[in-house]
Amino acid sequence: MSQTTVSLQPDDPGWRRAQGQLLTQQYSPAQLKAFSAQYGSPLLLLSIKTIKQQYETLQRLLPRVKHYYALKPLPHPEVVKALKELDGYFDLATSGEVDVVRAAGVDPKRCVHSHPIKRPNDVRYALDFGNDTFVFENEYELVKHAAVKDRTRWFMRLSFPNPEAQCDLSSKFGVPPAEAFALLKKAHEMGYHIRGISFHVGSQMKTPAKHIEAITFAKQLVDQARAAGINTLGTLDLGGGWPVTYVQPTMPIEDFVAPIAEALDDLFPDFEILSEPGRFIAGPSVVAISSVMGKNIRNGQMMYYLDDGLYNSYSGIVFDHGHYLIYSLKELENADVPVSHATLAGPTCDSIDIMYRDILMPDMDLGDLLISPVMGAYAGASHATDFNFFMRPKMVVVE
Repeated sequence: MSQTTVSLQPDDPGWRRAQGQLLTQQYSPAQLKAFSAQYGSPLLLLSIKTIKQQYETLQRLLPRVKHYYALKPLPHPEVVKALKELDGYFDLATSGEVDVVRAAGVDPKRCVHSHPIKRPNDVRYALDFGNDTFVFENEYELVKHAAVKDRTRWFMRLSFPNPEAQCDLSSKFGVPPAEAFALLKKAHEMGYHIRGISFHVGSQMKTPAKHIEAITFAKQLVDQARAAGINTLGTLDLGGGWPVTYVQPTMPIEDFVAPIAEALDDLFPDFEILSEPGRFIAGPSVVAISSVMGKNIRNGQMMYYLDDGLYNSYSGIVFDHGHYLIYSLKELENADVPVSHATLAGPTCDSIDIMYRDILMPDMDLGDLLISPVMGAYAGASHATDFNFFMRPKMVVVE
């Protein structure tokens, strides 16, 4: 496996500094030191308050939409509990995720099971829980699950490839629009109850243009289906993709969803509308704390070895195509501290375990802390490993 490190410098250093100031409004340097002293390092701080704020933001901006939290990026029981308290909904993809919501006492009628490719026992497990809504995207799935078609309802998932997305899920899932009506007709003829249409246009979208394209096509498909006598469709599932800020500014969520809401009102005024937010809910809720466990000059640049790395909290660099802001605590205490180019490496014996090269950092010593915000999605909580027996970071719920 080749190394996947990059230079991590935002276009505007002032913007990076502003993000650091926002971080210190959430946790002061003294609080970060206290958490590290109490729980050790590496450490993940989970803010349930932030989880609720993110979910309530989507409820406020898209009041017509039922937001089904996708457990995949952060399947933490306290997150499920918090969203249950808000009368939230849940998007499941595996039997393990069924277990998480079941343990929290979630009503199965407030869940959908959206993995497009499922084993028969996955469907039976979800049905035993009481969740009866699933997703199909090809004829093989229809044949595979025909035995339970009378007990289930289904979304047909469309594919809208998008190379601009951070994670283009249509490269793996979904029926191409040109083939969609034929598959929908086939499912209807086989006796499937088709509840609606779903899509996922990709994660970390820069603009809502692809959402509008998908909504527009879905309307054409629904009209075509109704003309052919397929009258069960009454729900549109928008998938996820709402952006959050990492190392560069993103479109404000208010601006992102406004044209989507307008398109829904114009084209689907009487439909039930679902979404599957994951990253938007989970991402901003976690702050990671790591510490320097060693240092050395390599190739003329200081390399700092941290007790957290690609196999742990920063696994999203590999598996999520993502990058994260990372600050020395010295920066947060003094924005004018001198900095120089450095390399940040993880703790394992694997040479791939290097997060960033040529990143500006203050001079650091053994035990100095480093802080990364927006680490709640597809990072330490879901992708981390115990490789080399460097155990995954402890997660602490701070409220």
